[in-house]
Amino acid sequence: MSHDPRLDPEMAAALAAEPLPPTVLDGLDGEELAALRAARAAAAFPPPTEGVLVTDHRLPGPDPLRVRVYRPRAAALLPLPCLVWIHGGGLVLGTPEADDARVSRYVLEAGCAVVSVDYRLAPEHPFPVPVEDCYRALRWTAGQAGALGVDPERIAVGGISAGGGLAAATALLARDRGGPRLVFQLLLCPMLDDRNTTASSREFTDPVTWPRANNVYGWAALLGPLVGGEEVSPYAAPARAADLSGLPPAYVDVGELEVFRDECAQYALRLIAAGVSTEFHLWPGAFHGFDGALPRLTLPRRAATEQIAVLRRAFGAAPGGSTP
Repeated sequence: MSHDPRLDPEMAAALAAEPLPPTVLDGLDGEELAALRAARAAAAFPPPTEGVLVTDHRLPGPDPLRVRVYRPRAAALLPLPCLVWIHGGGLVLGTPEADDARVSRYVLEAGCAVVSVDYRLAPEHPFPVPVEDCYRALRWTAGQAGALGVDPERIAVGGISAGGGLAAATALLARDRGGPRLVFQLLLCPMLDDRNTTASSREFTDPVTWPRANNVYGWAALLGPLVGGEEVSPYAAPARAADLSGLPPAYVDVGELEVFRDECAQYALRLIAAGVSTEFHLWPGAFHGFDGALPRLTLPRRAATEQIAVLRRAFGAAPGGSTP
């Protein structure tokens, strides 16, 4: 494929030398989607970083839900701030293991614990199952704070792509259901709007990653015949929320060259207008998920550094010091 001339030159050179394998969802039936999930699960993801203790927990209840808990080995059971993390995958793919390396960095450099949610995927589990799983994991984290070594007054929610949209929706649920109280929401290139009517949602039919067709597929899997209609809940598509007041402070970022650009920019501006302290970062020349795809390059490293900085600020860490 020919790359957009706006693509960051260093990333363009890296992609020319070693293109990213495409993920094509459009037209997949149930068996083909299951095969893609199995192939992804068998892939070799970077493992958790040395110095990070990882444990898996099964939440009690009739419906299965696994969470993967990360904490610094050196911290024993000191009460740490905690990020409830939600992986990406267009609502139809993904596992916590795929983010082991990313959240390990949060643990070690932001001085926090992470609870990563293995939420159930669409289309087998349509709305509201995925977001209810995420909210359930948030409530469990707050309720088990003592056993987990987590400070219940310093819990944040975050995610990337579909996980970023689920994180935004979980923050809405926490506000509307009276808790748990969140101190921050980390929304990385979040998937927020099922309507797919913005200029950027129409423009990127053949980007480096995550074309419009994949996005349409993911939303249809979650919402079925309701997709794009008037009955869609803001807990499914947070861009639908009429009132964004009373939410925790937010960091929203997105690449210049991706489907989600405009909906993320609009959501950030609406948060600010609603009185929610919000930092917004539009990464020039960047495609969807660039920081995870090419982590050693200059722009992805800048983005990763910003993520650590905003988490440390949200959790009250002193610059260059440890989280109290």
